[in-house]
Amino acid sequence: MTDKQLIDLAVEASKNAYVPYSHFAVGAALECADGTVFTGCNVENAALGSTICAERTAACKAISEGHRDFVRIAVYGDGEGYCYPCGACRQFLAEFAPEMEVLSAKAGRYVSNKLSELMPYTFNF
Repeated sequence: MTDKQLIDLAVEASKNAYVPYSHFAVGAALECADGTVFTGCNVENAALGSTICAERTAACKAISEGHRDFVRIAVYGDGEGYCYPCGACRQFLAEFAPEMEVLSAKAGRYVSNKLSELMPYTFNF
C-alpha cells in the first residue's frame, strides 16, 4: 500500500468522526505487518476524559482482532498544520511499535517520522 492510499483511508475515516465540541475531525489508518489496515476516527464525549482519539480507536480495533504488529499509521486532520498524534496516543502506540512510521497529514501534504522521534522517552518497564 502506498503512503497516499493509507492517507486516503485516514481521510475517509475522518468523515465518521463524532466531534460536537471541537469540530476537529481526525482519521487514522493503521497498517499491520501482514498488510491489514484498521481505521479509526476521534469520538468526543461531554466528559472530556472519555473522548478517544482516532489513533487509539484504530489501534484498539486492531488489537481486538489479534493484531499487534504495527508498521505505520497515517493520521489526518483537516487543519492548517500537520496532524500529529497526541502524547497519549504516542505512548499507547509505543507500547506495541516504538519504531513504527507515522504519516502526519493535512490537505494534500504529509510528513513522515518514526514514532521514536515523536516520543523519544516512552514510559516502559
